[in-house]
Order: sequence, then structure tokens, then C-alpha cells
Amino acid sequence: MKVLVTGGAGYIGSHLVLSLKGRGEEVIVADNLSSGRRSRIPDVPLVEVDLRSPSSIPLLTDAMAGVDAVVHFAALKRIDESFEHPAEYFQTNIGGLSTVLLAMRDAGVRRLAFSSSASVYSAESGVVSEGAPTVPPSPYGETKLIGEQLVAHAAVAYGLATASLRYFNVAGLAAPELVEEGASNLIPQVLRRLAAGERPQIYGVDYPTPDGSCIRDFVHVTDVAEAHLAVIDALDPTVPGHRVYNLGTGRGYSVIEVIKAICAAKGIDYDPELLRRRSGDLAEVVAAVSRLQVETGWSARFTLDDIITSVVGAS
Repeated sequence: MKVLVTGGAGYIGSHLVLSLKGRGEEVIVADNLSSGRRSRIPDVPLVEVDLRSPSSIPLLTDAMAGVDAVVHFAALKRIDESFEHPAEYFQTNIGGLSTVLLAMRDAGVRRLAFSSSASVYSAESGVVSEGAPTVPPSPYGETKLIGEQLVAHAAVAYGLATASLRYFNVAGLAAPELVEEGASNLIPQVLRRLAAGERPQIYGVDYPTPDGSCIRDFVHVTDVAEAHLAVIDALDPTVPGHRVYNLGTGRGYSVIEVIKAICAAKGIDYDPELLRRRSGDLAEVVAAVSRLQVETGWSARFTLDDIITSVVGAS
């Protein structure tokens, strides 16, 4: 199989490239290297392309010669930043996806896995299924939901077999050189504060959870990569359509559990700074993952301890 990975020099994309190569597949990456790094994919053909520009469609179409499937990661992805730069987020995330779909149409590529997000869901606490309400609370989440809708329409119009994968909290490393720099989620934030000699912060310990802190679903980035492999394997290019899958573990861990585990792994006393709740934080958000497991045979292999061991070893 030959697979084109957009954003393949980024954190999750480079892990997929590693998994594809490990399985003996042929890989080509399309990336503008604005946040990705060439050093993550040293032995993989790279097409440097700005997907936001319609003029890049012919270049991307040529790059798709002989390609069996596309996995589209390339996007802006910070929720807080999307409130400050909504037009840039829509231009990049929707415009870039449009370019990919038009190139697929012109090149005759029929399989697509689209990188979506649990940010498409509205504020709903608990175990979240794919049928939960989708009213995104951020411009970033809106771009992902609109992206899913665009993919579904293209599947009908162009005869594509497509899937959107809604990620929960992706973390961990398969190799130190693939680390995500500047990540804003919990685990890298805690590691940065500890490295700077600062106390980790907990926003709210008065939630209706066993220890009072928020509960989230953390999935190892290698499991995420393997889920994409399972999805593109399951897509039948002769059967157009669009499927939506949650991508998590189905198991939640509290903020306190995560911070205690990191401190223990680093040999540092647990001494957090307790702060007030942040607006919009939900008590518990965990993925219902049975659809992905049943339809593709995939299931998460790694635990929270595996995630923490991998990142602490690289820090």
C-alpha cells in the first residue's frame, strides 16, 4: 500500500509514518513545515506544499500518483488560539482539506482518513458516543465539524470511502525525536513546570469525581497511529461513504492521578498548586470506542503508565 500523509512531519503524523514504515508500506509526506520538522521523517519523500493555496492542487495531484490512501492531519489545532485567529483557522483547516479532496478527485484516490477531534462535541460530561450532540464550543472545533461534513459530501460526490477520527487526549512518544514541542495539553504542561522547578497546577478540585479533579481519556500516540492503519485497511474503495469514529481508550484518569504518576516517575514529591476551576472545563470526558473496535478490530494497547514512561524518559 502507498499512503500520502499530510502533516506527516508533525507529532501525530510522524508517528503514523513510523507505523507505516514499520509495516513495510510506501509513504509520502505533504507538509509545509510550519510546525512539522523534517528531522522527524528523515528517510521519507517530502512534498513541501501550502495546502491553503488552490494553486497547490496540481502539485498535490501529481504527488498522489499511485497512492492508495490519504491520511489528512495538516491543520492548526490550538483551541485558545482559534478564538484569537478564527479566519486563519478556517482558511487553513477548511481550505487545506478542500485542496486535499480536489487533488484526490483529480488523482483518482479513493480512501481518506480525516483527523478530527472530540472538540466537535458540545458541553456534555461523561462517556461520549459518536451520537452525542455536536455543537462545538470553539472556532477550532467548528472547523473540524465542518471538515467532517465536507468529507461526507465529497464521499458522495467523488465516490470516496472516508472516515473521520475524533481524537480525545493524545499523548506519549514512540521515540524521543518525535516529541511535540510547545504542546498545551496536561502532560507536557506538567513536565515543563517540573523542569522549571515550578509546581504543577490543578484547576479545580471540587468536581463531582472521586478525587474532585477533572477526568479525561488519554490515548497513546502509537495507538492513534495504529487506529489510522486499521481504518484505512477497513475502508473499501469500491464502497463510497463516510464513517465517524471516536479515538480514545474508553478509560478515564483524573488530573490528580496523572500528576501523581508523573511526579512518581520523576522521583519528585507531589505538591500541586490548587487553583479555581476554569470556565468551560467539564467534570468528566471519556470516549465511547466500541464502534471503532467492532468495525476495524482496533483497540488501545497502551496504558497511562506507558504514556508517562515514554514522555518522562524523553524529557
